[in-house]
Amino acid sequence: MTTSPSNSLVELKNLTFAYGERVILDNVSMTIPRGKVTALMGASGGGKTTILRLIGGQNRAQSGQLLFDGQDVTPMNQTEMYAARRRMGMLFQFGALFADLSVFENVAFPLREHTNLPNTLIRDIVLMKLNAVGLRGARDLMPSEVSGGMARRIALARAIALDPELVMYDEPFSGLDPISLGIAARLIRELNDTMGLTSIFVSHELEQTLAIADHVIILANGKIAVQGTPDTVRQSTDPLVHQYVNALPDGPVRFHYPGPSIAEDFAASGVAK
Repeated sequence: MTTSPSNSLVELKNLTFAYGERVILDNVSMTIPRGKVTALMGASGGGKTTILRLIGGQNRAQSGQLLFDGQDVTPMNQTEMYAARRRMGMLFQFGALFADLSVFENVAFPLREHTNLPNTLIRDIVLMKLNAVGLRGARDLMPSEVSGGMARRIALARAIALDPELVMYDEPFSGLDPISLGIAARLIRELNDTMGLTSIFVSHELEQTLAIADHVIILANGKIAVQGTPDTVRQSTDPLVHQYVNALPDGPVRFHYPGPSIAEDFAASGVAK
């Protein structure tokens, strides 16, 4: 059953997810605007990558709904999930290229897996996608012969090979030098706009993230601390958001792990008299 298009491509409704007894997302509701670039931010372990895995069906929520274009992903069987993933692209952290396949064959892989296109058409599509990320000339190289920034761009070409509606990026800026980071950020923005995509990316890099995102969601303690435009996030008076955006060493997230006072610890060891 199909539904009429809405302003959101992805929607979480009262969703709860836990790894065993550890609750990661607690009754969370959010929308990912269609055609926009959305950033998921927050402290490590806050559930950002988990949301990507829930959208892709690698994890299933214990309760609530996760809607992709109006259809709940959670109860989908393998065939239905496979069809939904055909409409998604994923850039994994650090690229996750196949080490024994050339750059060309890495980008061609989803086309060979999901379509019956002739080799001549696959070749043209791969070269177009590599050209879009500036690496058409690297098509015959192996992953071991390219830099970390180039590997990320090759992985992006692979993620858009099938012209998906949704592209998800798991920490696309991690470990990149300033030049590669700027290129990656520009590509996310430009590809989203020129291809009419909806993009979601997980990031800890404040400056570039707030520069390219239309919508920002900051997660904390299993909940949404704030969501809205970059300006909304910058102006938030929430103490945790203020600490995060300004990179303060102390605040709701404490520098010292909870424990006895230093006087109590030293007294117990016999150092303090």
